[in-house]
Amino acid sequence: MIDQSLHAQSNTGIGSPPIAKKNLKVDTIHADVRVDNYFWLRDKKNPEVISYLEAENRYTESMTKNGDGLQQTIYKEILGRIKQTDLSVPYKLGGYWYYTRTEEGKQYAVYCRKKGTMDSPEEVTLDLNEIARGHKFLGLGLYEVSDDGNLLMYSLDTTGFRQYQFAVKDLRTGAALPDDIGQVNGALWAADNKTIFYVKEDAAKRPYRLFRHELGGNQDELLHEEKDELYRVGVDRSSDRKFLFFIAGSSITDEFHYLPSDQPRGAFRVLYAREEGHELSVDHREGLFYVRTNKGAKNYRLVTVPDSDPRPQNWKEILPHRPAVKLEGVSLFRSHAVFVEREQALVRFVIHDFRTGTNTNVAFPEPVYSAGPGANPEYDTKVFRYSYQSFVTPGSVYDYDMESGKSTLLKQTEVLGGYDPKNYVSERAYAKAADGEMVPISVVYKAGIKRDGTNPLLLYGYGAYGFSQSASFSVARVSLLDRGVVYALAHIRGGGDLGEQWRDEGKMLMKKNTFTDFIACADHLVRQKYTSAQHLAIQGGSAGGLLIGAVLNMRPDLFKVAHLAVPFVDVVNTMLDESLPLTVPEFLEWGNPKKKEEYDYMKTYCPYTNIEAKDYPAMLVTTSLNDSQVMYWESAKYTAKMRVMKTDKNPLVMKINMGAGHGGASGRYDAYKEQAFNFAFILGQLGITK
Repeated sequence: MIDQSLHAQSNTGIGSPPIAKKNLKVDTIHADVRVDNYFWLRDKKNPEVISYLEAENRYTESMTKNGDGLQQTIYKEILGRIKQTDLSVPYKLGGYWYYTRTEEGKQYAVYCRKKGTMDSPEEVTLDLNEIARGHKFLGLGLYEVSDDGNLLMYSLDTTGFRQYQFAVKDLRTGAALPDDIGQVNGALWAADNKTIFYVKEDAAKRPYRLFRHELGGNQDELLHEEKDELYRVGVDRSSDRKFLFFIAGSSITDEFHYLPSDQPRGAFRVLYAREEGHELSVDHREGLFYVRTNKGAKNYRLVTVPDSDPRPQNWKEILPHRPAVKLEGVSLFRSHAVFVEREQALVRFVIHDFRTGTNTNVAFPEPVYSAGPGANPEYDTKVFRYSYQSFVTPGSVYDYDMESGKSTLLKQTEVLGGYDPKNYVSERAYAKAADGEMVPISVVYKAGIKRDGTNPLLLYGYGAYGFSQSASFSVARVSLLDRGVVYALAHIRGGGDLGEQWRDEGKMLMKKNTFTDFIACADHLVRQKYTSAQHLAIQGGSAGGLLIGAVLNMRPDLFKVAHLAVPFVDVVNTMLDESLPLTVPEFLEWGNPKKKEEYDYMKTYCPYTNIEAKDYPAMLVTTSLNDSQVMYWESAKYTAKMRVMKTDKNPLVMKINMGAGHGGASGRYDAYKEQAFNFAFILGQLGITK
């Protein structure tokens, strides 16, 4: 039973916290006995579990009621900065211009196209607002138009569990085709405009089967079933549209198969078989496969090989390995290539002209920024589209003329209400880690702020899977900056910010570098008087939530308030349950606890395992009932155990969205409200109430 006191009111008028019952579960592995009192919270179908979660939401509502005014103020500020009726920058594909638009008051985008020119009549391909009627959640997965432009293949998730239902629409008539292949993880068109290759998931949400489907047919052909649970299956198509690729990959190994896209009834041929530790990606241009490979190249190199004989002995290197520079990707065009590189946590684009053999760097105006390739579906073009933003520069879309070397700004997201980037300062700092490594920190704050140790500061981190963190713009974050909050982004190990070695030094049996790096960043910001421990807030989501949970156990004295978003905090129990989504493939990221050495190490940092009877800072835990990546019960178990273990009187609240998934609310207005709530809680704990 749940403690009935959860409905009681204290003398202060604030509801008493819900206390989850303890239901002892004992497990033994490697002669180590583990006790879990809250395992029962995993049963989503148990009304008592739902009752407990709803009680947590009621308690959170009562505990944060004083912040309602600030939350509403921040929400209004966010809306006051965005152009609610707006249009994306159109991109050309085939004979059409494709774009999305938003309308004031509507939660979702409308997908559209125009034939020939933007002066032509608009065709609505998908109106997500209409589709979302009657649903609490809506996510768009696939959006793929056939080569002839007549058919749209798309998929929708209406729960947040990332299960996408497949559909095909005839764009000429608006009619839905009868082809129903159920839930798909990914799919692509062949060149004949009627053959579809698609991927299905297993019970643990691992993409593992590849099928061939012909429109109008009801006998789909199974082409591959991946038996190795470390591997996932995917599909892709070359930039010149001539080849289809079927990929089987783990987090450290890739295997590629290929098939001419105009021969969809043919058999995929092995291009490069799996070889443990060999990671690669493949594209095609003018009779050559372009292979980005880590063979003999930790941070990757680029080779070409004739498509007529693609054996490795025929590889020709065109971009060598550089220890300090990671080759993140390659965009191919008929006459040019764009090398996407990262050095010192910053992206750069190098334009290669195949006719002259020359390389040209695209210039960026700020020292700390974020950039990435945009929509570039056209192969025969001299224009490369890219996105650019920074902590102070709103999202911008540019077209770069690869012949003239000129960038043209097509659109910069309007920030209404008098926003001026000159009012803010963005800079780079470096913290010295425990082992001497220098960890970059990207920082932004309002101009004129003095570094005297009194400033509130929000430090964000992630540090996993080799994902890089970039200094991007946030229209909501302006509400923090304008209130004097310094915002900092820690480029810690486990991420790919400084290349593959940086990634490897923050995973498996070196995972704790991620946490000590983050602590080093926090200590540095305090020593340099950006802030103090009494004014320091921290935030991270998913694997970043694991980070926050771990550092709270290690250094609770260093922080005033923490936000753990959809946090992966029950590491040991989750990694021991191979029926859960992601578990087996992620043995290569976190370790396999069935191996004693990896279990012992994992247990030393698992946030749920290491909760102790000591003082912790104020905490906000947010999650969603239908999260398929990090199950809701990790947050629920963590909150329940923390509440009875911690010795302080600081607030601990959990807010669970009962109708969403890993990314939270799907509608844009609902998402802004969630951001406003999170910011209001953090600000309130930092003593900012207006």
